[in-house]
Amino acid sequence: MTVTSLAVVGALASPNPPPAQAAPTVFVHPGVTVSRAQLDFVRDRVGAAAQPWKGAFDQLLASKYADLNRTARPRAVVECGSYSNPDHGCTDEREDALAAYTDALAWYVTRDERYARKAIALMDAWSGVIEDHTNSNAPLQTGWAGSTWPRAAEIVKYTYPGGWANSGRFATMLRDVYLPEVINGSNSNGNWELSMTEAAIGISVFLEDRASYDKAMAKFRTRTAAYVYLASDGDLPRTVPGQHLDTRAKIVAYWQGQATFVTGLTQETCRDLTHTGYGISAISHVAETSRIQGQDLYGTDVGERLRQALGFQAGYQLGAAVPSWLCGGSLKTGLGPVTEVGYNALHNRLGIAMSNTGTLTLRNRPAGSNNLFVAWETLTHGDNPA
Repeated sequence: MTVTSLAVVGALASPNPPPAQAAPTVFVHPGVTVSRAQLDFVRDRVGAAAQPWKGAFDQLLASKYADLNRTARPRAVVECGSYSNPDHGCTDEREDALAAYTDALAWYVTRDERYARKAIALMDAWSGVIEDHTNSNAPLQTGWAGSTWPRAAEIVKYTYPGGWANSGRFATMLRDVYLPEVINGSNSNGNWELSMTEAAIGISVFLEDRASYDKAMAKFRTRTAAYVYLASDGDLPRTVPGQHLDTRAKIVAYWQGQATFVTGLTQETCRDLTHTGYGISAISHVAETSRIQGQDLYGTDVGERLRQALGFQAGYQLGAAVPSWLCGGSLKTGLGPVTEVGYNALHNRLGIAMSNTGTLTLRNRPAGSNNLFVAWETLTHGDNPA
């Protein structure tokens, strides 16, 4: 091994992020991404016809996901290839999960039991049929749908007094079909593992599975540190052990050919801001779930990486000129509706200045859905102090 190689390997051997906090002794419910206190705030604001919440709720009710005539389209095996080609149940599964979450929110705000029953019908349809996810995108597909199902289930199980007879079967589906696919993570692009760990953590909350929560959280902490670069990381970004990125050349290739590392850059910035947004969104969702469960990730490097990633990407999404050293001077934008959760937590609650993120957040209101795993976050988290 050359002296240069030794130096590179030494740089790669930077300290691991701080240990993940342990799972709570007693889980808080509803407690996946949105809490009861947050839901109460939203219900109050919508009831008062206050903005932006009333407009955001109207957007939700007008969406296809709130259609009470929706018919679930479950299947035993969901087969998803790259970019969902083939799409054998992929879109149906993701959108039925989003519809269940949409209906759960609509139930909580309106107290119209039809929405709770529709959410239950969608969840029951899938829990009675699905057995597996297959093909190359199976881990990501499971992560996306598996991130959304627990949000819906938490609201319905813990706030709807009408009962949910098949909630145990739904829990079995999450444990047997979804959790095994996501709990061990992925060595693919970072947005994959971040979405997968989001799903594993949300599922673990619903199942009250402390061991899985801890395992997923530890993997999340390592991947977040390897996804968003901070100058304090050193000359090179941190890495995930199983990927064997043991030379500078391998790291640069993995970071889409980007060889200059600056605070806020992500592993997928030079791919496009759309996939980067998936990763940022998953980071914010896990941090919010962790906060609800009593642990503060916003005060750790997770919060700092989230803040810097949001600000860096938001600036270019707003139209800042792309320098020649960044992605060859050209960026593909399309960050998506992914800023509300992080902006509310870091700026509104903690008082951290975030001008780019704030400008973009206000410009995008009301934030809708990306039709994958993000939905209605102006409603649930916009300026929400709870």
